[in-house]
Amino acid sequence: MSGVSLKGIIKAYGAVQVVHGIDLEVQEKEFVVLVGPSGCGKSTTLRMIAGLEEISDGELTIDGRFVNRVAPKDRDVAMVFQNYALYPHLNVADNIAFGLRIRKESKETIASSVDEVGEILGLTPYLDRRPADLSGGQRQRVAMGRAIVRRPKVFLFDEPLSNLDAKLRTQMRAEIKRLHKRLGVTSIYVTHDQVEAMTLADRIVVMHDGRIEQVGSPMDLFLNPANTFVASFLGSPPMNMVKARIVAGDQGPVAEFDGQSLPLAQIPALQNSVGKAVTLGIRPEFVTVAANGTPGCVNVDVDLVETLGSEALIHASLQGDPFVIRTETLGHLGMLGDISGFTIEPDLIRVFDAESGAALPGQGTKS
Repeated sequence: MSGVSLKGIIKAYGAVQVVHGIDLEVQEKEFVVLVGPSGCGKSTTLRMIAGLEEISDGELTIDGRFVNRVAPKDRDVAMVFQNYALYPHLNVADNIAFGLRIRKESKETIASSVDEVGEILGLTPYLDRRPADLSGGQRQRVAMGRAIVRRPKVFLFDEPLSNLDAKLRTQMRAEIKRLHKRLGVTSIYVTHDQVEAMTLADRIVVMHDGRIEQVGSPMDLFLNPANTFVASFLGSPPMNMVKARIVAGDQGPVAEFDGQSLPLAQIPALQNSVGKAVTLGIRPEFVTVAANGTPGCVNVDVDLVETLGSEALIHASLQGDPFVIRTETLGHLGMLGDISGFTIEPDLIRVFDAESGAALPGQGTKS
């Protein structure tokens, strides 16, 4: 079983601890993405798995083998770096074959492996070229080919697409996804781009300040964030946050804010929290735009409307804080200037404790 297990993993530089006791189980053939802002410890964690950083404490196993003190070359992992790390004086074929030559594989094995990887990644016409003669996307494919040709138990990706333009990133995301489906190798991928995380991962690990905030499938984290950090980090635009207080209404709990109110889901955690200060989490995609006077409408102050073709982003403010609404332009284009508020189903509102930021228990939407 080529899974990866992290138990109580700690990384410290002297007295400064940067990774605080991480526990994570990556299953065989799973594609797991570590995501978070710069400085959250995700790349450090990946480098500890690769053996490029020493583990200060805890236990790391790969394929059931304890590897804390195993040299990187003996861990049977292959890493794809952000800056490609290609040898400029070697052509594509020799760059791909370099690891096999270090292993002293036969010439026949090397040639057939390079041809196979070149075919998989669409690099066959470029095998005689040097890295300087390739585009950024082609160089990244060469770096991936050098990792694939070793047939490792685990692939490690350290922000491999961050140097590419937006169009190439989209293309390479699709290629990496297809490649994982074809090869079925356990993969751990680091990025700060939540779009990459949502589109690539079987499971996402959200990190913050050297700790894991939440682990789950992309849609589970999108629909049911464990706290306000996850809620505001995943999603583009991010989840809107509204300060409110829960009061008792005729039909169940109600959130009051700025002289307005929204009905909440009728679940015990909310029914038992009357008088509690909370933060409402409202996804821009989940609201329905409304004109002034619509029953149940929450009024906002619209500042700007961005039309993006099939959809529009309405930038507004509520209680003085930014509030964004995403809506389709089809059928709404003529009325976008008249929109003054929104409505939303109670089950689509997430309620967080105002002090701790943790989601109140019992909420949940199936993905």
